[in-house]
Amino acid sequence: MIQKRSERQAEGLFVAEGVTLLREALSAGVIPETVFHTPDADAALLQQASKAGAAIVELAEGVMEVVSDAVTPQAVCAVIPSIDVPLDALAPDGVVVVAVDVRDPGNAGTLLRSAAAAGARGVVLCNGCVELNNPKTIRSTAGALFQIPVVTSVDVDTALTALGAAGRRRLAAVARDGEDYATLDLTKPVAFVVGNEAHGLPDGLVGVDARITIPLPGPVESLNVGVATAVLCFEAARQTRAVVA
Repeated sequence: MIQKRSERQAEGLFVAEGVTLLREALSAGVIPETVFHTPDADAALLQQASKAGAAIVELAEGVMEVVSDAVTPQAVCAVIPSIDVPLDALAPDGVVVVAVDVRDPGNAGTLLRSAAAAGARGVVLCNGCVELNNPKTIRSTAGALFQIPVVTSVDVDTALTALGAAGRRRLAAVARDGEDYATLDLTKPVAFVVGNEAHGLPDGLVGVDARITIPLPGPVESLNVGVATAVLCFEAARQTRAVVA
Protein backbone atom coordinates (compact mmCIF):
# COMPACT_ATOMS: atom_id res chain seq x y z
CA MET A 1 0.00 0.00 0.00
CA ILE A 2 1.17 3.58 -0.65
CA GLN A 3 2.23 4.90 2.74
CA LYS A 4 5.01 7.45 2.16
CA ARG A 5 4.47 10.97 0.82
CA SER A 6 7.28 10.55 -1.73
CA GLU A 7 5.67 7.36 -3.05
CA ARG A 8 2.24 9.01 -3.36
CA GLN A 9 3.71 11.95 -5.26
CA ALA A 10 5.81 9.74 -7.54
CA GLU A 11 2.90 7.46 -8.38
CA GLY A 12 0.25 10.19 -8.56
CA LEU A 13 -1.96 8.07 -6.33
CA PHE A 14 -3.40 8.14 -2.83
CA VAL A 15 -5.21 5.74 -0.53
CA ALA A 16 -8.77 6.33 0.68
CA GLU A 17 -9.88 3.99 3.44
CA GLY A 18 -13.47 3.23 4.30
CA VAL A 19 -16.91 2.85 2.78
CA THR A 20 -17.78 6.56 3.02
CA LEU A 21 -14.74 7.70 1.04
CA LEU A 22 -15.20 5.06 -1.63
CA ARG A 23 -18.89 5.84 -1.98
CA GLU A 24 -18.23 9.58 -2.23
CA ALA A 25 -15.50 9.03 -4.81
CA LEU A 26 -17.77 6.93 -7.00
CA SER A 27 -20.63 9.42 -6.63
CA ALA A 28 -18.29 12.15 -7.86
CA GLY A 29 -17.25 10.09 -10.86
CA VAL A 30 -13.77 9.39 -9.51
CA ILE A 31 -12.69 5.89 -10.52
CA PRO A 32 -10.26 4.07 -8.22
CA GLU A 33 -7.46 2.10 -9.79
CA THR A 34 -7.86 -0.70 -7.27
CA VAL A 35 -10.18 -1.46 -4.36
CA PHE A 36 -8.84 -3.82 -1.71
CA HIS A 37 -11.40 -5.32 0.62
CA THR A 38 -11.95 -7.75 3.46
CA PRO A 39 -14.15 -10.84 2.96
CA ASP A 40 -17.09 -9.17 4.74
CA ALA A 41 -17.08 -5.91 2.72
CA ASP A 42 -20.26 -4.48 1.18
CA ALA A 43 -20.79 -6.55 -1.97
CA ALA A 44 -23.06 -3.98 -3.66
CA LEU A 45 -20.47 -1.23 -3.23
CA LEU A 46 -17.73 -3.47 -4.60
CA GLN A 47 -19.90 -4.27 -7.60
CA GLN A 48 -20.48 -0.55 -8.18
CA ALA A 49 -16.72 0.09 -8.07
CA SER A 50 -16.09 -2.79 -10.45
CA LYS A 51 -18.66 -1.52 -12.94
CA ALA A 52 -16.99 1.89 -12.80
CA GLY A 53 -13.72 0.30 -13.88
CA ALA A 54 -11.83 -0.40 -10.65
CA ALA A 55 -9.90 -3.61 -10.11
CA ILE A 56 -11.26 -5.47 -7.09
CA VAL A 57 -8.87 -7.44 -4.86
CA GLU A 58 -9.94 -9.42 -1.81
CA LEU A 59 -7.45 -9.56 1.05
CA ALA A 60 -7.08 -12.55 3.32
CA GLU A 61 -8.33 -12.27 6.89
CA GLY A 62 -6.04 -10.05 8.95
CA VAL A 63 -4.13 -8.49 6.04
CA MET A 64 -6.05 -5.18 6.12
CA GLU A 65 -4.96 -4.68 9.73
CA VAL A 66 -1.34 -4.93 8.61
CA VAL A 67 -1.48 -2.54 5.64
CA SER A 68 -4.04 -0.02 6.90
CA ASP A 69 -3.02 3.41 8.16
CA ALA A 70 -6.17 3.76 10.26
CA VAL A 71 -6.30 2.90 13.95
CA THR A 72 -9.46 0.92 13.25
CA PRO A 73 -9.01 -0.75 9.84
CA GLN A 74 -11.90 -0.43 7.39
CA ALA A 75 -13.48 -3.08 5.21
CA VAL A 76 -12.43 -1.37 1.98
CA CYS A 77 -9.36 0.56 0.90
CA ALA A 78 -9.21 2.27 -2.49
CA VAL A 79 -6.15 3.40 -4.44
CA ILE A 80 -7.21 6.55 -6.29
CA PRO A 81 -5.48 8.83 -8.83
CA SER A 82 -4.61 12.26 -7.45
CA ILE A 83 -7.50 14.68 -7.89
CA ASP A 84 -5.90 18.11 -7.41
CA VAL A 85 -6.55 20.63 -10.18
CA PRO A 86 -4.61 23.59 -11.64
CA LEU A 87 -5.34 27.08 -10.34
CA ASP A 88 -6.88 28.25 -13.61
CA ALA A 89 -9.43 25.43 -13.46
CA LEU A 90 -11.33 27.13 -10.61
CA ALA A 91 -14.67 28.69 -11.45
CA PRO A 92 -14.59 32.51 -11.70
CA ASP A 93 -17.53 33.14 -9.36
CA GLY A 94 -18.34 32.53 -5.72
CA VAL A 95 -15.92 31.82 -2.88
CA VAL A 96 -12.45 30.31 -2.92
CA VAL A 97 -10.56 29.50 0.29
CA VAL A 98 -6.78 29.94 0.29
CA ALA A 99 -5.05 28.05 3.10
CA VAL A 100 -1.59 29.25 4.11
CA ASP A 101 0.63 27.03 6.26
CA VAL A 102 -2.27 24.95 7.64
CA ARG A 103 -0.37 21.98 9.04
CA ASP A 104 -2.88 19.86 10.95
CA PRO A 105 -4.64 17.15 8.88
CA GLY A 106 -7.82 17.43 10.95
CA ASN A 107 -8.00 21.18 10.48
CA ALA A 108 -7.35 20.87 6.75
CA GLY A 109 -10.09 18.27 6.49
CA THR A 110 -12.56 20.43 8.42
CA LEU A 111 -11.66 23.38 6.22
CA LEU A 112 -12.40 21.36 3.08
CA ARG A 113 -15.68 20.02 4.49
CA SER A 114 -16.81 23.48 5.55
CA ALA A 115 -15.97 25.02 2.19
CA ALA A 116 -17.72 22.25 0.29
CA ALA A 117 -20.80 22.34 2.54
CA ALA A 118 -21.15 26.10 2.05
CA GLY A 119 -20.94 25.79 -1.73
CA ALA A 120 -17.48 27.31 -2.16
CA ARG A 121 -15.98 26.99 -5.63
CA GLY A 122 -12.58 25.73 -4.59
CA VAL A 123 -9.83 25.41 -1.99
CA VAL A 124 -6.17 26.27 -2.51
CA LEU A 125 -3.73 24.46 -0.22
CA CYS A 126 -0.56 26.51 -0.66
CA ASN A 127 2.94 25.13 -0.29
CA GLY A 128 3.65 24.55 3.39
CA CYS A 129 0.19 23.14 4.12
CA VAL A 130 -0.33 19.52 5.08
CA GLU A 131 -0.44 17.23 2.05
CA LEU A 132 -3.91 16.74 0.57
CA ASN A 133 -3.15 13.06 0.03
CA ASN A 134 -2.06 12.49 3.62
CA PRO A 135 -4.25 9.60 4.87
CA LYS A 136 -5.31 11.57 7.97
CA THR A 137 -6.29 14.57 5.85
CA ILE A 138 -8.28 12.34 3.52
CA ARG A 139 -10.17 10.68 6.37
CA SER A 140 -10.94 14.00 8.05
CA THR A 141 -12.59 15.36 4.89
CA ALA A 142 -15.23 12.61 5.10
CA GLY A 143 -15.38 12.61 1.31
CA ALA A 144 -15.46 16.39 0.81
CA LEU A 145 -12.23 16.30 -1.22
CA PHE A 146 -14.27 14.64 -3.98
CA GLN A 147 -16.93 17.36 -3.85
CA ILE A 148 -14.90 20.53 -4.32
CA PRO A 149 -11.94 21.39 -6.58
CA VAL A 150 -8.65 21.51 -4.66
CA VAL A 151 -5.45 23.18 -5.86
CA THR A 152 -2.12 22.12 -4.37
CA SER A 153 1.59 22.74 -4.95
CA VAL A 154 1.31 26.49 -5.49
CA ASP A 155 3.01 29.22 -3.48
CA VAL A 156 0.84 31.81 -1.80
CA ASP A 157 2.14 34.77 -3.83
CA THR A 158 1.35 33.01 -7.10
CA ALA A 159 -2.09 32.01 -5.87
CA LEU A 160 -3.06 35.47 -4.64
CA THR A 161 -1.76 37.17 -7.77
CA ALA A 162 -3.71 34.82 -10.04
CA LEU A 163 -6.91 35.08 -8.00
CA GLY A 164 -6.68 38.87 -7.97
CA ALA A 165 -6.10 38.95 -11.72
CA ALA A 166 -9.21 36.78 -12.13
CA GLY A 167 -11.28 39.45 -10.38
CA ARG A 168 -11.51 38.07 -6.87
CA ARG A 169 -11.32 40.32 -3.83
CA ARG A 170 -8.70 38.75 -1.55
CA LEU A 171 -9.70 38.95 2.12
CA ALA A 172 -7.14 37.93 4.74
CA ALA A 173 -8.69 36.56 7.94
CA VAL A 174 -6.93 37.91 11.05
CA ALA A 175 -7.78 37.47 14.73
CA ARG A 176 -8.12 41.19 15.42
CA ASP A 177 -8.07 44.68 13.92
CA GLY A 178 -9.64 43.66 10.62
CA GLU A 179 -12.95 44.81 9.15
CA ASP A 180 -16.01 43.02 10.51
CA TYR A 181 -16.55 40.24 7.95
CA ALA A 182 -20.35 40.50 8.19
CA THR A 183 -20.34 44.15 7.08
CA LEU A 184 -18.71 43.40 3.73
CA ASP A 185 -20.37 42.49 0.45
CA LEU A 186 -19.46 38.83 0.01
CA THR A 187 -21.78 38.17 -2.92
CA LYS A 188 -19.12 39.02 -5.48
CA PRO A 189 -16.13 36.72 -6.22
CA VAL A 190 -13.94 36.58 -3.10
CA ALA A 191 -10.98 34.61 -1.81
CA PHE A 192 -10.81 34.05 1.95
CA VAL A 193 -7.16 33.72 2.99
CA VAL A 194 -6.76 31.74 6.23
CA GLY A 195 -3.57 30.91 8.10
CA ASN A 196 -1.71 28.63 10.44
CA GLU A 197 -3.51 27.17 13.46
CA ALA A 198 -1.17 28.73 16.01
CA HIS A 199 0.38 31.76 14.31
CA GLY A 200 -2.22 32.89 11.77
CA LEU A 201 -1.10 34.45 8.52
CA PRO A 202 2.57 35.37 8.07
CA ASP A 203 3.68 38.93 8.71
CA GLY A 204 4.08 41.00 5.59
CA LEU A 205 1.68 38.95 3.50
CA VAL A 206 1.18 40.81 0.24
CA GLY A 207 -1.45 40.50 -2.45
CA VAL A 208 -4.50 40.97 -0.20
CA ASP A 209 -7.14 43.63 -0.67
CA ALA A 210 -8.42 43.81 2.91
CA ARG A 211 -8.10 42.19 6.31
CA ILE A 212 -11.20 40.84 7.98
CA THR A 213 -12.00 39.68 11.50
CA ILE A 214 -14.74 37.56 13.04
CA PRO A 215 -15.78 39.43 16.22
CA LEU A 216 -15.72 37.17 19.29
CA PRO A 217 -17.97 38.41 22.12
CA GLY A 218 -16.74 35.67 24.44
CA PRO A 219 -13.37 35.25 26.17
CA VAL A 220 -11.83 33.11 23.40
CA GLU A 221 -9.07 34.91 21.47
CA SER A 222 -9.40 33.13 18.14
CA LEU A 223 -11.19 30.34 16.30
CA ASN A 224 -9.87 27.09 14.89
CA VAL A 225 -9.01 27.64 11.21
CA GLY A 226 -11.61 25.11 10.11
CA VAL A 227 -14.32 26.78 12.20
CA ALA A 228 -13.31 30.25 10.96
CA THR A 229 -13.53 29.01 7.38
CA ALA A 230 -17.03 27.69 8.05
CA VAL A 231 -18.18 31.02 9.52
CA LEU A 232 -16.83 33.01 6.58
CA CYS A 233 -18.08 30.68 3.85
CA PHE A 234 -21.57 30.35 5.31
CA GLU A 235 -21.87 34.13 5.68
CA ALA A 236 -21.05 34.46 1.98
CA ALA A 237 -23.65 31.78 1.22
CA ARG A 238 -26.23 33.57 3.40
CA GLN A 239 -25.66 36.88 1.63
CA THR A 240 -25.94 35.23 -1.77
CA ARG A 241 -29.23 33.55 -0.82
CA ALA A 242 -30.59 36.88 0.38
CA VAL A 243 -29.76 38.53 -2.96
CA VAL A 244 -31.35 35.70 -4.95
CA ALA A 245 -34.48 35.80 -2.78
